[in-house]
Amino acid sequence: MGMTKELIINSAWCKGCGICAAFCPKGALEIVNEKVRRKEGTDCILCGMCELRCPDYAIYIESKREESEQWVKSY
Repeated sequence: MGMTKELIINSAWCKGCGICAAFCPKGALEIVNEKVRRKEGTDCILCGMCELRCPDYAIYIESKREESEQWVKSY
């Protein structure tokens, strides 16, 4: 069963404090116009440090089951 992970940013909850960017080991985040965003040309390794440190739950890692491996009921 394959899982994929994705970085999700909820801009409505982000207050631009910069904590997530400060703790990102890859420098993959930046604050622009008081909101966090992925920095172009950088690699997010989905480590979850940003999610762990965000005081407003505005950034997180979401796990999803891959579309190609849906459960199929057989009779």
